[in-house]
Order: sequence, then C-alpha cells, then structure tokens
Amino acid sequence: MAKASAYFTLGHIKDQHDSREIKRELDALPGVLSVSISGSSGRVAVDFDTTGVESSRIGKQLEKMGYQILDSKVENHIM
Repeated sequence: MAKASAYFTLGHIKDQHDSREIKRELDALPGVLSVSISGSSGRVAVDFDTTGVESSRIGKQLEKMGYQILDSKVENHIM
C-alpha cells in the first residue's frame, strides 16, 4: 500500500454540517484512510492509499459537492 496525503483549501465551509458532509462523502471513496477538516480555515486533509484513489478524484468529489478549491498539494509518504 502506498500512502499519501492531500491538502485542500476550500472557498468556504459554513458550519459543522458542511464539515460532516465533506467527511462523510470523502470517507466513502475507496482508498480514503482518514479525513480531517478545519472549518475555520477551510482546510481539508485527506490521507489515502494511492492504489485505491488518486488525489484528483478527491478534488473532483469536493467540486461535485459545490466547493471551490483555492489551493491543493499532495505529499507522498516514503516508507
């Protein structure tokens, strides 16, 4: 299993409801291991298995949910 982390800065996360919705939707993607959200800063961190999902797929899911991605980066984990 190859692990990586993707970090997204979103246009706006209104409240806890938005945070729970984002977490639920991203957790449902195959290969996503964990999702952390900071609603106040609009940042979403996703740890994932690169053999199950690509960071571009995670970004597309966020856009499909109506969020604008202002910035993103991916870090591959060396084991």
